[in-house]
Amino acid sequence: MEEIDELIKRYGLEEDAEHVIIPLPDKNGRIRRCYLLKRRFFRIVYPEGHHVDYPLADVIEATIRYPDLPLSEALYLLHKESVEKPESSEEKKEGS
Repeated sequence: MEEIDELIKRYGLEEDAEHVIIPLPDKNGRIRRCYLLKRRFFRIVYPEGHHVDYPLADVIEATIRYPDLPLSEALYLLHKESVEKPESSEEKKEGS
């Protein structure tokens, strides 16, 4: 859980014994809080009948980067970014 501790420090998150607490400002400037259970994986069950287990670190990152999106969409965008970044850096190396 060292990775989680690093994310808590990096983003200034709160925590208690059972939760990672993500403070998120709403459109009126008030702070709302997202409580994520401290567990290794979060399971997202999709309507098509399949499921995917996501690490807590990915769930935290997705929630922080895309606070207004449903978690499944935020995780999709987070993983799409991580796939696209290495490809673009490889293309730069080949083009040099």
